[in-house]
Amino acid sequence: MKKAVIVSGNKQYLVTEGDQLAVDRLAVADKEKLQFDPLLVIDGQTVAVGQPTVAGFKVDAEVINPLERQPKVVAIRFKAKKRVHKRRGERPQKTIVRITKIKSATSGSKPVDPPQG
Repeated sequence: MKKAVIVSGNKQYLVTEGDQLAVDRLAVADKEKLQFDPLLVIDGQTVAVGQPTVAGFKVDAEVINPLERQPKVVAIRFKAKKRVHKRRGERPQKTIVRITKIKSATSGSKPVDPPQG
């Protein structure tokens, strides 16, 4: 089973083929295809670490829902007996994507482990 670490919106996600994940809102349309450059690829016993990305690998994704509003997140500040109470909240906007394929640009070749030391 292939796994990869991708970056979207200044956050890193560990993904496998078929995963659905909610990333920070992207300016994309419904059913649009996306490609991510992986930072790390795990293929069975082989691990390829990029500097900063792994050359020869791409992660394909498909947009399922371009705009989904998440439940409200509330932050409360309260100090007892001091008349201090503040309440803030927001509804994060996310884009739902499905990872369709973790592929090698050169099919059939395996990644090489970086030299140690």
